Amino acid sequence: MNILIVEDDPDIGSLLRRGFSSEAYQVELVGDGEQALRAANGKAWEAIILDVMLPGRSGIEVCKAMRAGGQTAPIIMLSARSSVNERTEGLMAGADDYIVKPFAFEELLARVKVQALRRNGESEPRALEVGALSLDLDTRQAQLGGTRVRLTEREVELLALLMRHTGEPLSRADIFAALWAGHGGASLNVVDVYVGYLRHKLAEALPDGGQLIVTVRGRGFMLEVPSA
Repeated sequence: MNILIVEDDPDIGSLLRRGFSSEAYQVELVGDGEQALRAANGKAWEAIILDVMLPGRSGIEVCKAMRAGGQTAPIIMLSARSSVNERTEGLMAGADDYIVKPFAFEELLARVKVQALRRNGESEPRALEVGALSLDLDTRQAQLGGTRVRLTEREVELLALLMRHTGEPLSRADIFAALWAGHGGASLNVVDVYVGYLRHKLAEALPDGGQLIVTVRGRGFMLEVPSA
């Protein structure tokens, strides 16, 4: 499995080289956009890890050039910039994912593997189950403790995202980037609105009206589901 890493920080580049090499990847590490374009030209990669802040051509420019040149490998951008607009810019340039520095290598590795599965035609699970909560993505049906929960299309997408990250806080920016980026007209507040809708519907299905979606101060929203 070949992976191209485009990173001008020698410490981060070295860390990524060691990490992916230990996972049996063949790693090529380059430090600027021109080298990245030469390395990407006509070669099949399992994934491309692309820093946004590069000397010369930015990662955004490089990503656009790679896609224009026919490069189809999953591109995962790395950046210290975390605003919704900046994430959206990266995704609109052709990136498949966007990770904010600092990050855990384990998270980056997991995202690379998910992208590889998607590109290889191995779909993500169509039925999600966490404790007493289940969601069928084909029928768009949710059940909590045997009680059906009627959800809108966007509420289903939000619930699926939270279920895939059960026990892990997701920031408003993360949720917005996953569900609303690129649609136009929406602001970050739309996340709070739909989290509120979903909280209310899940609470109605619980005998005590408890909350499954908790707010983790300073970090975002997290799903906590009781055992089945």
